[in-house]
Amino acid sequence: MNNKARFSISALAVGFALAGAAQAEGVKFMDPTGDDKGPGGYTYPTDGVYTAGSFDLVEFEVTGGDNPDFKVTVNDRLADPWGMGVGFATQMVFIFIDKDGEVGKGHTKSLPGLNVDFAPESAWEKVIILSPQPASRVGAEVKAKAADLAADIVIPRRTTGTGKTISAKVKLEDLGGGDPSKWGYQVVMQSNEGFPDKSDLLSRKVNEFEGQHRFGGGNDGDCDPHVIDILAGKGAGTPDEAQAQFDMLKHECGADGSSVKRATLQMIRK
Repeated sequence: MNNKARFSISALAVGFALAGAAQAEGVKFMDPTGDDKGPGGYTYPTDGVYTAGSFDLVEFEVTGGDNPDFKVTVNDRLADPWGMGVGFATQMVFIFIDKDGEVGKGHTKSLPGLNVDFAPESAWEKVIILSPQPASRVGAEVKAKAADLAADIVIPRRTTGTGKTISAKVKLEDLGGGDPSKWGYQVVMQSNEGFPDKSDLLSRKVNEFEGQHRFGGGNDGDCDPHVIDILAGKGAGTPDEAQAQFDMLKHECGADGSSVKRATLQMIRK
């Protein structure tokens, strides 16, 4: 083989390596500890399965490749007190994705039971549900309660918990392709509710006072965000981002518990 041929093969190999490296690029965001209080005053349910820090989002990572891994890390070791068989039980995570950042494209309403909206410039195109429930149960709930959004709801075949991290692999093609490192994200921490109320999508309510299986610090009506923690600011995990979260989740309830002003979420981008 002559030198020219060797050079061409080497250049081709380098090109493939660089292409692979570009494809493998992921993204990571951090969130401050101790801000698992929703708009600032939410409290955990009283039952011992809801351990301190178990809904405190501290890191969110998307790996690269055609089957990226979506990883959500909390501030306490995961447990499976309800025997779900996947390494965690009490948490429920919604990962909203804004692929284009364009006003007028995507959805500004969220999923049933969360009681939040998204700003027009942060409208989402896809949402991934990380639940300890079987994918078939989540799918049935989506069909019954969010059929109008079902085409943009992605339910991984298997979601697992290890250590403090909940994760699932999703085919990039199921998200419509593209570069995940350039997308906007919002991660909503909620709790897995096996017996959801009315039209709620397997999520747990927040009431005025905490109960055995109810978060407290909210409103007994249907006007407060049923959200325990989210990403905020620049996703750097600095202490000031806790206040940015509280501000984002500000809302207004009427005397009868109806919504006067909904909390409006923004996407976080690198």
